[in-house]
Amino acid sequence: MRVAVTGASGFVGAELSRALARQGHEVLHIDARNEMAGRLPGVQAVVHLAAIAHRRASRKELQAVNVGLAERVAREAAAAGARFVFLSSVKVHGEESQAPFTEHSLIAPQDAYAESKARAEAALRAIPGLRLAVLRPPLVYGPGVKANFLALMAAIARGWPLPLGAIYNRRSLIYVGNLADAIVRCLAAEGTYLVSDGVSISTPALCCELGAALGRPARLVRFPAALLPRKLAASLEVDDSAIRERLGWRAPYPREQGLRATADWYRAR
Repeated sequence: MRVAVTGASGFVGAELSRALARQGHEVLHIDARNEMAGRLPGVQAVVHLAAIAHRRASRKELQAVNVGLAERVAREAAAAGARFVFLSSVKVHGEESQAPFTEHSLIAPQDAYAESKARAEAALRAIPGLRLAVLRPPLVYGPGVKANFLALMAAIARGWPLPLGAIYNRRSLIYVGNLADAIVRCLAAEGTYLVSDGVSISTPALCCELGAALGRPARLVRFPAALLPRKLAASLEVDDSAIRERLGWRAPYPREQGLRATADWYRAR
């Protein structure tokens, strides 16, 4: 299959390009910021990853890139008769969950980024004739990870004490290799899917597993969870049974392997 990928040089895009090549697909890297008209000849599927995620941006900029750009690329895909896979986020459901989110959970974004992803999903579903698959992953980790996960690794690697020992929560994660594999599975599918590594984990347990992968035991200090930022102590779990049951997808890499690969990358930087 000939697959066009936007955002192919990014964290997820680079891994996806490798996964597509391994499975025998022809990969076409598209710079979606330029004129798209007529740029998808012979393409059977488009994966849209290009977005603003980990930097500050105005609502206007998020609307232009995360919504407007996605819609423009999707319209070109529909015109070319190509399938369209859109990478959204579990954050369209909110920042915490009392019970695991499903695809039918309330759409309740809590920040401008999540709002832009929710608006993009709605805009894409309104495009006539678009064969659309939407993936909503939780936090993605792996070699090349940025933002909070990278900061957590750095703190553990440096032996800093972390006030996380008294947190009792459950968090879903997904290794970038697993996410790439799920995207490939969705090339021939339609619908909306939550996706994860499978088994959720508490924040303290994640720190301990990261410490083991880094060879530096995590220094966890018991600090009242009520005094920590709510996002840090809250649970956010997903129920990804839909993609497993409907598409037969299973995460090919266990979390231990994903964390070890991430730690190896961190040490080799």
